Order: sequence, then structure tokens, then C-alpha cells
Amino acid sequence: MAAPVPVFDPRAVIEGRPPGRARVGLIVGTVIAAACALIMLLVFAGESELRGHSELPFLIAVPFALLPVPLLIALVLLVDRLEPEPRANLLFAFAWGAGVAALVAVVINSLGLEYVTMPALGKNAGQFVSATFGAPPVEETLKGLALVLLLRLRRQELDGPTDGIIYAAMVGLGFAMMENISYYIDALLKPEIGGAKLLGITFVMRGVLSPFAHPIFTSMIGIGVAYAASHRRAGWAIPLGWLGAMLLHGTWNGLSELGLPGLGIAYVILLCVFVALIVVLVYDRNRIIGLIRRCLPGYVPTGLVTPQDVEMLSTLRGRRTARNWARISGGRPAAAAMTDYQLAATELAMLHQRAERGVIGREEFETRRHALLGLMQAARMAFLRRRPEPPVPPWAAAGPSGFTQREAYRAPVPPPGFPAPGQQAPGQRWSAAPHQPGPPPRP
Repeated sequence: MAAPVPVFDPRAVIEGRPPGRARVGLIVGTVIAAACALIMLLVFAGESELRGHSELPFLIAVPFALLPVPLLIALVLLVDRLEPEPRANLLFAFAWGAGVAALVAVVINSLGLEYVTMPALGKNAGQFVSATFGAPPVEETLKGLALVLLLRLRRQELDGPTDGIIYAAMVGLGFAMMENISYYIDALLKPEIGGAKLLGITFVMRGVLSPFAHPIFTSMIGIGVAYAASHRRAGWAIPLGWLGAMLLHGTWNGLSELGLPGLGIAYVILLCVFVALIVVLVYDRNRIIGLIRRCLPGYVPTGLVTPQDVEMLSTLRGRRTARNWARISGGRPAAAAMTDYQLAATELAMLHQRAERGVIGREEFETRRHALLGLMQAARMAFLRRRPEPPVPPWAAAGPSGFTQREAYRAPVPPPGFPAPGQQAPGQRWSAAPHQPGPPPRP
């Protein structure tokens, strides 16, 4: 009986995982997190009944909490366009924030408030101490655990601060959504001080003016985790980021308890940190573009990329133009092939920096590089099967594009930080499937 032919999985190549293998840990974690989120919703639904009301406050609060979430997620994904993260990872992060982190935080914070701070300090002082010094360590630890799990399970996806911020934002948005349901229910259950009016004020303060508060806090951990993932012996960055998240979260909670003046100062601090994160994101995008322009020209001798392709890959507009051209030329499968080509080329450039930093060894570098180059070739051939004679690409009017050339050859391209391999022959073709030797050299 013949051995089964392994399936070529572009997503697996881009994500750096074995093809055909289910991501069991990620799936189990997402299911557990979703179950915790469901438990949270059931608790919220029963909360108003326990306080002498119907489920109506819950039914009103949920849509208010959900209303801004699609827009907020869209804004996060807008930042994640140059090297987009796998949707399964993002779903896990969001579910963890809305489920595990929110549920366990409610239990711990409630027990601490009821049995520690309020009995020792009284109601007002106990609530202030709990919000300022108790909740931030608990909540940031629980949210940060999702990032640590991604570091353990999907380390290769954390290439820089942008990735850490994206995952942290998803965890924070999930957590904030659940927390907002609780706040909105609480506002509706206080008719003596406003009821529906208080709900409106709470929605504006939490859902409109500070929707990114929790994502910003947890982004400190995200940056630390991403730094630890992309550098050698950098585990110290994780507790440093956790400390920053706690301090920022505690400062926000403490100032918010001091009335309008304190709240104003809190918003100013949050705005400054938000601007700083934008600067980090811009810097990191320029870093990735710099890697593309520095590393990919070395692959021009392979025929898989040309100087014109490097320029196309270096801008979001150029990438979008290329995908649109592919879609017009060969339909959605051709556009998908172009997307695979772009992502593989980007991962290839970032792979070089991981090698330069000593995060991966030479064997892993060569294996992953061969897989990514194989995917670029496979994507090109998939496009050419849809459109054997494509029109001149708009980004390659002044020269050829590796995406439309049928032939590609191996060339000795030494990886940074490693000795030149010297074993590859310039005349040997690249095989479309990774981890398989190509045909013999052309005569």
C-alpha cells in the first residue's frame, strides 16, 4: 500500500507548524475560555434576579457591551495588516480575556473585597484599596497568562512589539466587554441615582471614551512577551511588562476614584500611553519594511523575487495593488496565491532577523527558509495555472516580477549570522513542495 502523500498547507508553512496537525492546545484553550465566558453570562443573568429584578437589565446591558466591540476589533486588525496574525490565535486571545480572565478575576476580586479589604478598612476605603492595589495585579496576571501561553504554544508568531500589542489588545477587549456588562447592569439596578441615565453616562465613559483602557494596560505585558520571544535570554522582559501593566492599571483605577479632577488626569495619562503605543507600532512597521528591503534582495538570484517585487512588498498600497491585480487576472484563487506569496516573503525577511539575534539555530533556519521559498514557488505556480499568460503587473512595469516567471533556481544565499552554506548549486531549481529536493540542475 502506497504511503499517503502529505498535503501542502500554505497556512501551516506561514505559521511555522507541521502541516495537517490539529492545534490541539489552542483549540482546547479556546473551548475552555468560551465555556468560562458562558458561565460569566449566566452569572450576570442571575445577578439581577438575586437583587429583586427580572433579566431585563442583563438583556439591555449585553447589547450595550457588544455594540463597540466589532469596531474596536476592526481597528486592531487594521494595525495587523503587514504581517497578520492567525485568526485562531486572535480568537483564543479574545476568548481568554472574556472567559478565563474575567471569570477568575471576578471570583478573586469579590472574595478579596468581601473578606479582606472591606472588613479591615470599611466600605469606602476597602473599595478604593481593592480597586487600586488589589484588582490590577489580579486582572493583569490573568490577562497576561494568555500571552504567556501563546509564547509557549506559538512562539514563532511573536516577531516584534506589534504582535504583542495585537494579542494583548484582543485579550483586553474580551475582558473589557465582560466587565462592561457588569457595570451596565449595576447602573440599571440603581434607579435611585439615575437608572437609564446612569447607564448612558457609564456607556459613554467606558464604551466610548475609554474602550482601549484594558488593551493599553495589557499591551505592556504584550510588548514584554514579544521581546522575550524575539530575543535570546530576554525572559526578564515579561515581569517588567507585567509590572508596567499593573502600575498603569492601578494608577487609572486610583485616579478614577478621586472624582472629575482625578479622572481627567487619568485620561491624560492614558492618552499619552496610547500615543506612545502608536509610535511603537509605526517604528515596528518600519522595522519590518527595512528587513524586507535588506534581506529579500539577496534572493533575487533564485528568480522568486525581483527588485520590483521588493518595492511592492515594502508598502501596504503596493501589496493591495498586487492582490487586486491577481484577483482581476485570475479570480479569488489567484488573489489567495498572491497573499500566500506576500506573507511567505515577509516571514522570510523576519526569519533572517531571528537568525541574526540567535533565537533560532542554523538547522531550523534552513528548514524554515526552504519551506517559505517553496511556498513562494507554489503560490506562483498556483497563480500561473489560473492565468498562464498574465498581463504585466502594475508594480513591475520597469522590470520583471518573480511572481510571473515560471522558472526559479537555487542560489547560494548565506543566512546572516551563519557561515555561507556553499553546498547549493546556482543551477538547481526550487521545488514547489518544501522539504523535498528539487530536480537535477539544468544542463
